Amino acid sequence: MKAIALFSGGLDSTLAAKLIIDQGIEVIACNINTGFGSTKDRLAHMKNMCEQIGAEFRSVDIRDEYIREVLFTPKYGYGKNFNPCIDCHAKMFEVAKRVMEEWGASFLISGEVLGQRPMSQNSESLQKVLNLSNCEGLLLRPLSAKALTPTIPETEGWVDREKLENINGRNRERQMELAEQFGLKDYEAPGGGCLLTDENFSNKIRDFIAHDTFSVEDIPTLKYGRQLRLPEGAKLIIGRNAEDNAVLEAIENSKFIHIRTELVGPHAMLSRTATDNDKTLAAKLVLAYCKAGFEGEQTLMFGDEELTAVSDLSRNDAQKYFI
Repeated sequence: MKAIALFSGGLDSTLAAKLIIDQGIEVIACNINTGFGSTKDRLAHMKNMCEQIGAEFRSVDIRDEYIREVLFTPKYGYGKNFNPCIDCHAKMFEVAKRVMEEWGASFLISGEVLGQRPMSQNSESLQKVLNLSNCEGLLLRPLSAKALTPTIPETEGWVDREKLENINGRNRERQMELAEQFGLKDYEAPGGGCLLTDENFSNKIRDFIAHDTFSVEDIPTLKYGRQLRLPEGAKLIIGRNAEDNAVLEAIENSKFIHIRTELVGPHAMLSRTATDNDKTLAAKLVLAYCKAGFEGEQTLMFGDEELTAVSDLSRNDAQKYFI
């Protein structure tokens, strides 16, 4: 017997998989990559949690499909920010169900907890997810199974329902007990796993789609650097630190050109369609974030073209353009 666990690397999804593994069932921990996971080094973390519980880790990239079918047209709308949680969960289960036969699995499991999130994990929302994903009966939620209608794995005797949990609500005391019982280490604190729930990141997406068509290649440009919108419409991204600079420099995106300078300072990117006025302003703003100690005109490379500018703006001047 084999099951596919929808896996984020968080404590709940780890515990759900472990409860099923302990019943002698092989579990494939499947991370559905929408592009909007927020934790740094997340892949290494997920693999570490899988090693601790004895699950095989696999990842499925649905970034194009997610943007095309979920992100901007969710049937059940958004949460507090740009997070289409119900539609997002349903899409993940739909994808997992799609690979069940190929992977030799008989059912799905998730770490959802009844009542843990008032909007997306109440009984009505959990049912909406089942209906939208067409996974009725196939999806087992081990942490709240005893508080929910029995699923096919339970009624068929593949899983012992009595060994599952009855967690209901936001209190995480039982999860902590299970984590200690199973000897789990380095697990994540709850929350913070999706950038779409973050207000600042949501504002960046809203700004982007107000000026351009959003695609997979644009996701990294929103995750790093200071984000500025210039007066004539150009988008400017200025690295904040060495990590930002390295990531931004490696990005290949047809909508942007790279801005480089021989001074000690940030790497930057600018909309390829920027006007001359916005290019000049971008140069001045980049110079404002360079290390002090230079005077007069400076030459910056905008892609393959040179642009000369004087550093007569401060970092405070840049604040007015922040998204």
